Amino acid sequence: MNSEEFVKVVRLVVSDAAAADVVSVLHSPPGRKPAKELVELSRFYNNQNNDDKQCIEQIIKKSVEEAVFGFLCVLDGVRAIEDGDQKGSISLLYEGETTVKLNADGDLHDLYNRA
Repeated sequence: MNSEEFVKVVRLVVSDAAAADVVSVLHSPPGRKPAKELVELSRFYNNQNNDDKQCIEQIIKKSVEEAVFGFLCVLDGVRAIEDGDQKGSISLLYEGETTVKLNADGDLHDLYNRA
């Protein structure tokens, strides 16, 4: 696996899946007795017309994408997670037949925007 493959998989199994999961929960909250908050959000969502539902779904998708992008910025070291002058670094390793540092070039966040 290389950085591009990793980012494509993250988009598919994290970003796209999270957005779809949220929409599914809004459509029909799971469980015998879903949380009151979920029931209220579901009621709001289901009372919207199709155009408004699409808008809500786009907001959800954009929110998920921004969160994942921000996390990749942290992994790349371009978004600080520490205060002060001394900062550590994060290494993201994929260990398969060989070990690959996926964030070696600091461009996971850029690859994500292009994927």
